[in-house]
Amino acid sequence: MRLLTAILTLLASVYTFAADSDRPQFTFTAIPDQNEAELVRRFQQVAEYLGEELGADVKYIPVKSYPAAITAFRNNQVQLAWFGGLSGVQARKAVPGSEAIAQGYEDQFFKTYLIAHRDAGLEASDEFPKAIAGKTLTFGSKGSTSGRLMPEFYIREAFNEAPREVFSRVGFSGDHSRTIALVQSGAYEVGAVNYAVWDKAVASGEVDTDLVSVIWTTPTYADYQWTVRGDVDEQFGPGFKEKLTRALLNLEDESILQSFPRSGFVPADNDTYQAIENTAKSIGLLDDF
Repeated sequence: MRLLTAILTLLASVYTFAADSDRPQFTFTAIPDQNEAELVRRFQQVAEYLGEELGADVKYIPVKSYPAAITAFRNNQVQLAWFGGLSGVQARKAVPGSEAIAQGYEDQFFKTYLIAHRDAGLEASDEFPKAIAGKTLTFGSKGSTSGRLMPEFYIREAFNEAPREVFSRVGFSGDHSRTIALVQSGAYEVGAVNYAVWDKAVASGEVDTDLVSVIWTTPTYADYQWTVRGDVDEQFGPGFKEKLTRALLNLEDESILQSFPRSGFVPADNDTYQAIENTAKSIGLLDDF
């Protein structure tokens, strides 16, 4: 009898292991908007939190570029992503039915800083600084909302010309941390940077504010958000999207929130980013989607 019980227990364990092994893994990614080590630290914490809340195997997959994040989402290599405003619009265009489900509280009021090297001779102003014309300028990633889309919108509005016609040289740094470093080094006179990355870098002493400073701040706009594929319930079971949304909105772990940095997450939907979509269309950034 004891032998039979032991055999049945072993078979149950094997069955459970096999079932767990066959269970699809829920994966997510994030746009690489700052240094990789910071992103891995942040999103590994998120993966552990979501795994506990969802009762699922959750894995964070880092990517090397904004287009790579969108491609992973399109190909179902990831089912969830932390996108910027523009990349989220592009991803949802690529995967119809996908939805923005949560944004940081601060993402409702996002903004871009124009920063400048001391030697550029530019002063801080409440008005758009037209004296930047003729300078060298670096955006962040080509697909960045705060590092490219919105600053380009205001540059075009101010000069009625594309950036390449306004500046003596235009570059793309790839991420916000790199933008700060390039302007601080003098490689570019002006840069467009995510305000939260700048503020955090200044607070941690990573910026020499004698060499580089903020000269202008854009009006606010909606930016970062969590976007999920529309077929996630089909892949992981009825109610999974609702459970995932609830987990994100209820995230209260201070170490995770501080790493974003955000005070918490609030509901979002696709309509929240209609202004971003309209702006992207107006300057041709949705032509391939």
